[in-house]
Amino acid sequence: MQVPKLEDRFFLLIVAIVTLAFFWVIMPFFGAILWGIVVAILFTPLNRRLRIAMPNKPGLAAMITLLAVIAIVIIPALFLSSMLVQEAASVYNGVRTGQIDFGHYFAQIIDALPRWAQRTLGRYGFTDIDSLQSRISKTMGGSVQVIAARAFAITQSAFSFFLAMGVMLYLTFFLLRDGKSTARMLDRAVPLRPEQWRALVDRFEAVIRATIKGSLVVAIVQGLIGGITLWALGVGGAVLWGVAMGFFSLIPAIGAGLVWVPIAIYLLATGAMAKGIILIVCGALVIGMVDNVLRPILVGRDTRMPDYMVLISTLGGIEIFGFNGFVIGPVIAALFLSAWEIFARDRAGQPLEDPVDPLPEKTAKKDGARSD
Repeated sequence: MQVPKLEDRFFLLIVAIVTLAFFWVIMPFFGAILWGIVVAILFTPLNRRLRIAMPNKPGLAAMITLLAVIAIVIIPALFLSSMLVQEAASVYNGVRTGQIDFGHYFAQIIDALPRWAQRTLGRYGFTDIDSLQSRISKTMGGSVQVIAARAFAITQSAFSFFLAMGVMLYLTFFLLRDGKSTARMLDRAVPLRPEQWRALVDRFEAVIRATIKGSLVVAIVQGLIGGITLWALGVGGAVLWGVAMGFFSLIPAIGAGLVWVPIAIYLLATGAMAKGIILIVCGALVIGMVDNVLRPILVGRDTRMPDYMVLISTLGGIEIFGFNGFVIGPVIAALFLSAWEIFARDRAGQPLEDPVDPLPEKTAKKDGARSD
């Protein structure tokens, strides 16, 4: 085995140092870069069709694709954010002026419960209405205040927000225009065998598409249906609760029920039986079924991970990276499974021509189907 020369080792050290320094420099725009890559991956099929229609104009094809991104994604997101800021400000003012009293709402629910349930709760101190009212109002009011404060902070730091958005769109344009040449450069530079690198890249792209199409689209649909339902039932803050349902639906096995179930319980406990029953039926049969119907259609079976892996990686990603974590967490989990699958195939002497599937049982089923 040839021992690397001192010059080669020193050059590798320089490569490592400048790479780390580069990542340190671009870290303030981590979210913008992440979403630029995500958007480029999602809109690559549209850009590819445009490039086929205009083969000698890759820049024009990328610009048209970028305009589609702005029309389909950016403008609706800005409109929804504006509505959310207004709704959060309204809720915050209601809490501050006493028009919205979460402690009073909780007291109404306690009074509507059967006597045996009240006695059970009394053993744990949940029937001390005055104390609970003070604590709940303070806690919920503080939470709404934090939400409103962050919403106002977003509007006040509009320059940073639009700067990050500009970086994202700028990066997206060049990834769409020069994506193939960038990919070829990475293929030559990454110190992996071509089949290993291609398996990881394919898995990365598949999980990005699956996460966005399967999670974000489902979240939008569930939040939209939930918000419209609450608005039709006359529940205040329908936009805020709809956005909350959409956000919680990003978390597998928990979902939008964290929002609509307590609201339905409150409606039933306060005598609005018809509204409570309608919300339960709509939540269980419509909102709850969206995930079961849409996700398999949008994601497909081959790109899905085990439910427990999706849940843990999503929660862990959100805990570490914030909102960006709902993409980063599943991607890291998928690459973890794929890397170990590649390693296992290498040890077993199996080829990597087929796409890497981290679920052995699915691979076994496919092999069984082929043998049949």
